[in-house]
Amino acid sequence: MTVGSPDTKHLPWAKPDLAGREREYVDDALTSTWVSGGPYVDRLEREVGGYCGAPHALAVANGTVAIHLAYLAIGLKPGDEVVIPGFAFLAAANVALHMGARPVFAEVDPHTWCLTAEAIEKVLTPRTRAVVPVHTYGNACDMDPIMALCRPRKIWVIEDAAESFGTRSRGKMTGTIGDLGTLSFQATKTITTGEGGMVLTNHPDLVQTMKLYRSHGMLKTRYLHELPGLNFRLTNMQAAVGCAQFERLPSMIESRRHMIERYRESLANLPGVALQRFEDNIDPVVWAIGVKLDAADYPQGRDAVIGALETMGIETRPGFYPPSAMRELYGEQAELPICDDVSRQVISLPSFPTLTAAEIGHVCAALGSLRRGA
Repeated sequence: MTVGSPDTKHLPWAKPDLAGREREYVDDALTSTWVSGGPYVDRLEREVGGYCGAPHALAVANGTVAIHLAYLAIGLKPGDEVVIPGFAFLAAANVALHMGARPVFAEVDPHTWCLTAEAIEKVLTPRTRAVVPVHTYGNACDMDPIMALCRPRKIWVIEDAAESFGTRSRGKMTGTIGDLGTLSFQATKTITTGEGGMVLTNHPDLVQTMKLYRSHGMLKTRYLHELPGLNFRLTNMQAAVGCAQFERLPSMIESRRHMIERYRESLANLPGVALQRFEDNIDPVVWAIGVKLDAADYPQGRDAVIGALETMGIETRPGFYPPSAMRELYGEQAELPICDDVSRQVISLPSFPTLTAAEIGHVCAALGSLRRGA
């Protein structure tokens, strides 16, 4: 396979598309002097919540504190257990540790790389307080069986939809199917505020508690703390960027759909490379293109492939490391052979909406050139 080269010396893994009214809105926020809270925060909550179909949406400083706020809302306590997939970005596990709770890891499906109800049921105990399905790379966990498992047991379901903003599962937006959902607007996400996030919920009884925790435990009287709150607020300037990004969401989603189709076409005839599977009931907005390398075709290993691509000017990223690689953090856990296997073999290719067909072809040709016998 011949490796062509687009007109670039270095192809990054991700980059934001800031071609809208971001500068105009940030300047407006600065001129207004509303630089902390303000009308852009209110607008972003209203627009994102409305788009997702969530009755309540609270903007926060980032996706990790969105999870923290959700945990505080459900009253997570030391000694409680939280079930989390063993292949995913582990923000939910880290926040649980900081709160004195215990993350318990479950297997993922070997093809979708998402948590399943069957895997959750195997690790439930009387101490299980919450389950956090992570919609990895823009895919979606099969939420109906997960909700059917958890609701009768009074186990909270908090969707980590940081990577799946805009993805629908059986017609429902990820982040709105569980009891709470969390979003991320970090720099690489589908829309960005630089850093930033949001909590979605249809439980009105949780909203007041979350608003208190988000803002120092003060709502009614300044400097009178109703509970030991924190500062999880998003700034008006960041929200201004988010509002400009949201205006262009349909075109960004369309660009991401073109991106995944071009990758599918370019990788269709490349042996040893398997794309993440999306079930027919999922309408995904793919955040990152993940592929699993077959060890027989890539005997040098995933990490060596990443290094070789870097020398060709292509930035890629490994799959998420499993809890077995971080026992000093998460302690001894049940064996998760699927998570371990996926984490060793998955590589994430450049993924952003302005990626051109020529650049995608260059990436796939470079990947193919590293295959045994190429």
